[in-house]
Amino acid sequence: MAFQTIVEIEDPSQARVLVVALKAHGFHPLEGGEGGLPGVRGLFGPKGVPVQVPDEEAEDATVLALDLLKQMQSDAG
Repeated sequence: MAFQTIVEIEDPSQARVLVVALKAHGFHPLEGGEGGLPGVRGLFGPKGVPVQVPDEEAEDATVLALDLLKQMQSDAG
């Protein structure tokens, strides 16, 4: 199964919340540490924590993820 990065989030806490929310809505995002190198946890890209879902879920999951991130940012500020 191929996965696609739908967003990259600077705040690891927000990334964890987003993964849980995506799962609650029926998507199948990778858990932290499931992608990347075996035995290497907490390795993030230059833009933060990548949130990845199966290719076939990417379009719908992106719409939801962007909306949820917008809500999280408006609640924080």
